[in-house]
Amino acid sequence: MESTLLAAARRAVGFMPDEEGIALHAAALDARRGTWAELGTYCGKSTVYLGAAARERGALLFTVDHHRGSEENQPGQGYHDPRLVDTAGRVDTLPEFRRTLAEAALEDVVVAVIGRAEVVARHWREPLELLFVDGGHSQAQADADLDGWSPHLAEGGLLIIHDVFPDPAEGGRPPFEIYRRALASGGFTEASATGSLRVLRRR
Repeated sequence: MESTLLAAARRAVGFMPDEEGIALHAAALDARRGTWAELGTYCGKSTVYLGAAARERGALLFTVDHHRGSEENQPGQGYHDPRLVDTAGRVDTLPEFRRTLAEAALEDVVVAVIGRAEVVARHWREPLELLFVDGGHSQAQADADLDGWSPHLAEGGLLIIHDVFPDPAEGGRPPFEIYRRALASGGFTEASATGSLRVLRRR
């Protein structure tokens, strides 16, 4: 990964460990060129890892988020960041994301879609070569992300899920549950695992 982009990813606000971010970039380099989608932008840390790969592969990355924060980002919750609150007292990660994207100079390969992933999914028509799921971690949201977006994934495309923790003591269950459900469907095979990052390929 280009050193300036790696530095930008490391500086960005977010929760992805360095090892997993580098693994995400490496996995994306194995995806076909075409249209990629990221569910859950937050402030753009993972977007930089994916965007760097998209530039190298000649792909276009759409990153989907309402930018009001997931359940765990709200005031009083464990992953709340008071720096990301607007003048009305609401979480707003869009300005920080825009700074991250501008600093990384990836506007030519990353398109921000501002809205709820399940709403956008109902109107999405483009086949995907890569789908990265890292949105809200409630079971309802994780299920909606998998059910709404995985049908758009082309044969041979990559489904990448973040925050997959087989041990409940290490993290929440919903990403693990949709990872397990995707495998149980028979439509995916596992390609790699790094920390909590799981890379699956559509059969």
